[in-house]
Amino acid sequence: MINTTGKHNSSLPTPRKIRRVCNKELYRAIKRLGVYIPDQRVKEGENLYYKKVIGNLLWIAENGSNRKLLADWWDEAVSPELADLWEVDREALSHAFRSAFGG
Repeated sequence: MINTTGKHNSSLPTPRKIRRVCNKELYRAIKRLGVYIPDQRVKEGENLYYKKVIGNLLWIAENGSNRKLLADWWDEAVSPELADLWEVDREALSHAFRSAFGG
């Protein structure tokens, strides 16, 4: 998720930056999850996450400094579909994401 580091920026991050942050966050979650996920499914998951972030970009940017709130949003909006796509336990995925994300 996009972290504005507490600064009040008037501009939103670029789509490239958003995609890179989403990919990095999912990479870290996969590492903590400790299971193999095929590259094609990882790419599909990255696209899913990216689209969810773009769809809620204003809210995410406004709450960028509240990692717990952002992780809660991720649990509700992203983890169910991602767990189904990757065929992993949703609770384990949520725990891995929170551990990697810091929320």
